[in-house]
Amino acid sequence: MFVFKTVNVLRSMAALFQYDFMWHALLAGAIIALLAGVVGFFVVLRQQSFATHALSHIGFAGACAGILLSVNPLWGQLLLTLMAAGLMAIMPDKMERKDTVIGLVLAFALGLGSLFLFLANDFAGSASHILFGDLFSVSSASLWLMALLSMISLVVLAMMAKGLWLSSLLPEIAAARGLALKKINVVFFMVLSVAITLTSQAVGILLIFTLLVGPPAMALQWTGCFWRGLALSVALNIGFVCLALVIAAMSNWPLSFCLSALVFGSYSLLWGFGNRTC
Repeated sequence: MFVFKTVNVLRSMAALFQYDFMWHALLAGAIIALLAGVVGFFVVLRQQSFATHALSHIGFAGACAGILLSVNPLWGQLLLTLMAAGLMAIMPDKMERKDTVIGLVLAFALGLGSLFLFLANDFAGSASHILFGDLFSVSSASLWLMALLSMISLVVLAMMAKGLWLSSLLPEIAAARGLALKKINVVFFMVLSVAITLTSQAVGILLIFTLLVGPPAMALQWTGCFWRGLALSVALNIGFVCLALVIAAMSNWPLSFCLSALVFGSYSLLWGFGNRTC
């Protein structure tokens, strides 16, 4: 009986990939997971989780503005996120009430987004798509756009890899060596904006931590080695996304729930293992 059930499950899984939408979702998910795994690893290292959370919510207003103006919401979200990231990157680290200012801007952006959706007369469907994502509706054009933005972001990260690595792990030494820490921070925030925009296409702006913080945090907990941790972060992201896509397609459950449940469950299981070394 078990063998027959297993065969039926495998046949159902194979049948899913007869449809173009499933391949589009899988490829888009792999692209997003790759970029989120790399960028998220540095987000955790640099302790910039709150900034990531804020930028994702600020991008909500940009996506809603895109809907109101009848343009691709991805462009609206990316534009506003880039602008907000640039401002956050140049803000002094020790600025008084910095978190309060960011939090107020975040809340205003959410309210502004709801106004844009109201004016566009498309609140329910568009809000759900932006807040929780929908990889199964990715078109061929969107897939190529995601691949291009992801490739550019990874090339930029590769070009500044040494300085980013040193400034993330040993900022005092990086400053003593004369590295332009502010410039590195600005460029990283630009790349982070792209990663947030693309990741939100999979899990929405509300669950952005699912890919940008969860797997990288697990990778850092599992190994203390930088390069091994970076590779593990990417591998975990891709594995979680692919598995969640199959589960969501077979169960008809929301992809955002399947993905967040997998990440949360895995992180909970790894909690007791403690930190490892190279």
